[in-house]
Parts: sequence; structure tokens; C-alpha cells
Amino acid sequence: MKYSEISHFGHPAHSIRLEHSELPFKCDGCKEAGIGSRYRCTASCDFDLHVHCAIPSPKINHPFYTKCSFQFLTRPPGDIPRYCNACEKDVAGFVYHCPACGFDLHPCCAKLPMVLEDGEVKLHLYKKVSLSCQRCGRKGRSWSYRSTCKKYSLHVACVREMLVESWSELYGSSSHRGSKGTANASQRVLETRIPSLKDTIQASSRKGKGKVKKGWEMAGLALQFVVSAVLGDPGALIASAIVSLVSRG
Repeated sequence: MKYSEISHFGHPAHSIRLEHSELPFKCDGCKEAGIGSRYRCTASCDFDLHVHCAIPSPKINHPFYTKCSFQFLTRPPGDIPRYCNACEKDVAGFVYHCPACGFDLHPCCAKLPMVLEDGEVKLHLYKKVSLSCQRCGRKGRSWSYRSTCKKYSLHVACVREMLVESWSELYGSSSHRGSKGTANASQRVLETRIPSLKDTIQASSRKGKGKVKKGWEMAGLALQFVVSAVLGDPGALIASAIVSLVSRG
């Protein structure tokens, strides 16, 4: 359940309000990137949270780990580095942890939808798939979204890598967060990262030009859905840079 304005233990000085962002933001809870719905400080303290981080469930179960009970923690347990079992990336903030098995999940990874669809594209989340990822070309590895037609597969880890690379370039200096220049840079950086998937699809395809274009458009839609889900809002409309790339031939 979403509330328009709430108090949060991570930012007791002010309340935080639910709003929508079409540009990426950094979550101050899990320390990962986000887009779409977020909770932001009402006093403009530059404090943002994913919805999953703002209103976490104390405990969750996940269909991929039927014997585990994940507990919400505000910081990684212990003194050793932790990584998310879904996307393979470091855990630096809020996390769901299973004390019995030692597994960890970022809040947004823990809440990844099992199915993403819009009528044209339908993607199912799998712990492992035999289909090669269309970004890295490898099988297995992290959790993956695979289309029902079995033509498109994307590792959650690969999508996360694109976002982490972009985030590092874009927000190397925290003093510029939230500025108009940063917003424009967000679109430019995202745009430079997405074409690598397009090149992979075109290079591996030997079909007619029209079919290549349609294949890229469908793969672009698949990427758009997975990026939205990884960023914490599968219902979000991705930044215009990504949408424009999907429509190109």
C-alpha cells in the first residue's frame, strides 16, 4: 500500500512525499539507482527512497528460495562484503537477508515482478535460463528475464551493470545532484549505454531488414521493461532517451 506522505526512520527530521521522477535518482536507503515512483523529502533535503525501501516488509519469502525467510535490514550484516544473489552487485544499504542461508537481495531485486507484459511483450523471471543474454552473450549467471517466445533474454546483472556504469559517470560528484544540467546528462549517458544491446542484436541477425528492425523494437521494449523493474518501478515510463532508441531502425 502506498501513502502520499509518510515519516521514515531514515530521515526523521522531515516527512517524505510520494512523487514521480522521469529521470534517475539515487535511493538513500539501498544506495541503488531508481526511476519513476519515489519518496522524497518534503523540505528538499535531497533525500530519496524507492517505494520498496520507504515502505519495506519486515519479512518476505521468495519463490526462488522456498526454504528461506528474508528479513529486512538497514545495513548488510557482518563485516564481510555482501552481494545481491539476484543481480550480483554489492549490497551497501537496505537489504533483505536470510540468516539461515546467508542469501541477500536488494529490496528492488527482492520485489522484481515474476512476469512483465504489456500485450506485445511478455517476460518471465527465471533464476537461470539456457538462452544466451542479448547483452553479454552468456547463459546462466544471474536471474534473467526471458520472453515467452524465447527470443529475448536479459540478465538482471547485465541491466544493473549498464545502470551502475552510467551512474558512476553521472554522479561522480554528489554536489551536482538534482540540477538541470545533471538531468540532461542523465539522458545522454543512458543513451550511450543502450545501443550496445542494439548492436548485438543486429550483428547476430541474418534476417531481412524489416525483420531486423522489428526484432530490435521488440528487444528494445523488453529492455525497457526490465530496466524499469530493476530501477524499482515496473510501471514507470523510462526516460525519453530510451524510448526514442526503441523506435529507431
